[in-house]
Amino acid sequence: MPTASSYPSCDIPTVDLWDFMFESPRDGDFPEDKVIYRSLDDTRRYTFAEVKATAKALGNALLDRWNWQKGDILCVFSPNDVDYAPCVHGTLYAGGIIAPANPGYGAKDLAFMLKNSGARVIVTQKALLSVAVEAAKLAGLPEGSIVLLGEDESQSTEATHFKQQLKPDDQRRRPYKIVGEDLAFLAYSSGTTGLPKGVMLSHMNIVADVLQVKHSVGHNYTWDNDRILGLLPFFHIYGLTGLVNQPLHRGLEVVVMPQFNLDAFCTAVQRYKITFLYVAPPVIVQLSRGPNVHKYDLSSLRMMTSGAAPLTKELVSFVHRKLNLKVNQAYGLSETSPMTHTLPWEEWWSSVGSVGKLFPNMTAMYVAEDGREVQAGETGELWLKGPNVFKGYWRNEEATRNAITPEGYFKTGDVGYQDGEHNFYITDRMKELIKWNGFQVAPAELEGLLLDSPLVQDVAVIGVHSEEEHTELPRAYIVPTEGRKPSEKLGQEIVAWLDERVAYYKKLRGGVRFVDEVPKSQAGKILRRILKGLAEEESKKGKRQAKL
Repeated sequence: MPTASSYPSCDIPTVDLWDFMFESPRDGDFPEDKVIYRSLDDTRRYTFAEVKATAKALGNALLDRWNWQKGDILCVFSPNDVDYAPCVHGTLYAGGIIAPANPGYGAKDLAFMLKNSGARVIVTQKALLSVAVEAAKLAGLPEGSIVLLGEDESQSTEATHFKQQLKPDDQRRRPYKIVGEDLAFLAYSSGTTGLPKGVMLSHMNIVADVLQVKHSVGHNYTWDNDRILGLLPFFHIYGLTGLVNQPLHRGLEVVVMPQFNLDAFCTAVQRYKITFLYVAPPVIVQLSRGPNVHKYDLSSLRMMTSGAAPLTKELVSFVHRKLNLKVNQAYGLSETSPMTHTLPWEEWWSSVGSVGKLFPNMTAMYVAEDGREVQAGETGELWLKGPNVFKGYWRNEEATRNAITPEGYFKTGDVGYQDGEHNFYITDRMKELIKWNGFQVAPAELEGLLLDSPLVQDVAVIGVHSEEEHTELPRAYIVPTEGRKPSEKLGQEIVAWLDERVAYYKKLRGGVRFVDEVPKSQAGKILRRILKGLAEEESKKGKRQAKL
C-alpha cells in the first residue's frame, strides 16, 4: 500500500494565485505595510500593499499595451531582485503564465526557451540586455518585446523599465476568469541530462505547495519573528515557491541576494539577523571550509534547510561543531512545485541523511524495476501523488505519459527507501547510477564521502564506459583544496583515501580528473552531461592518438 503523509491533511482552496495572495484573508493577519522584499543594500523594498498595487498596475499595462490574452507567456530573465515578485504577480493578474529563465543562459539557450514556450515578452535587467536582444532576434520576437526591471531605471534604446509603463487603476476588474487548474508557471528543468523540458505548474499546484510547507514545518517561523535570506535563484521553482510566493502569503520578510558570495552572505546574516534560509549543498560546503566565517555573528540563524543533493552526517556535524549551525534536509522537484518532504526541525540531528517526512495531502511509494512496490528498507524508485504534482511537460505528450501513471503518480527518477519511522531517503538518480559489473554505484554517495576528504574542495562523480572491461567505471572530477596543485600523485592519494572507506565495487576505477570548477545549475545540481561530454572528448582523443 502507498504511504500516506503522517501530517494531518490541510484544506487547499481551488483558487488562482492572485486571489490566494491578495483577495483572501492574510495569513496571520500581518499588516499591509509589512515589508516583504528588501534589497541587500536596503535601498529598495516592497511592502505587501506595494507588491499588490505595483503588480496590478503592471497587469493593466500588459492588457493595454500588449493586448494581453489569457494564457500569454512572459519570460523573466533576471537574477534575484526585489522587482521579481511584482512582475510575476502582475503577469498572473493579467491572466498570463510566467516562464522564468536562468540568468546564466547565453543567447542561444534563451532563444530555445523563448521559441519552445512561445513567450511574447521578456523582462530582464540592464546587465543582461544584450543577451536578451540577441535571443529575441533569434526567436523572432518583434521590437518592443523587452522590458527592464531592477535598480537601473535609466533609458535604453532597446527597452524601457517596467515602472515607466505602469497603469494604476484601482477600479478596473480583471478581464479573465482564472481557475486553479489554469497554468501559472512554465518552469524549465535544469537540463542536467539533456535539453530542458517545460514543466507545467498550475495555480493550484503552487497554492498547494505553499500550504503544504506551512502545515508541515512552517509553524517554526512567523511573520513577526523571522527574516529569510533570499539566496536561492528565483528563476528556479525552489526559489519561486520558497522565497517569492511563500513569504508573500505569510508576511515573511526576505532580504534579496542576487548572487552568492560567502562574505556577503555572512555579512547579510549578521546585519539583518537572518533566522532561516534555504540553501543548496555548495553553500554548506563553503561555510564548512571558509577561513573567515568564524569572524561573523551568525547566531541569529535557527535553521538552514538544504535541498538539491544529499548531505553526509559528517558534513552536517562539522558545520554544527564549527559554527553551531543547524541544518535539516528537504526534497522536491520542479515537477512537484517543488517541495514534497522536509526533515522536522526537532529531528534535524536524529535523522540526518533523511530528506524528511512526506508533506500533507500526499501519498508515495518506492517501486522496483519490475513494477513491484517495495517495503520499508528496500530500495526503489520514488513515486509521488498529490495536489502539487504538475500537469505534464509542455508540448511533450510522450514525456508526460512516461512520467505520470494513469493513477496520477509521478515517477521521480530518484532512487531511495523509507524507514519504519516514515523518514524518506534519496540515494541517487536512476539515470545517474553507475553500473560496474552488475553492481550499482551511487555517485551522490561517493561525492558525499569525497567532500569529507581534506584533499577535496568540490567533486562530481560520473560513470565512464570502458571498452576493455565492457562496463562503466566511476570517475571523480575534483576541485582540490586550496594550496593543493593537481597532479598524478594527488589523484592517487584521493583514490587511496576513498578506497579505505568504500566497498570494492565502489572504487574510483575510472580515476580522477582535476577541474577548476564543477559545472552546476544555479540551484546547485551537478550538470553531469557536461562532464560526460568531457569524458567522451577525452576518449575520442585517446583513440585518435592510439591510431597515430
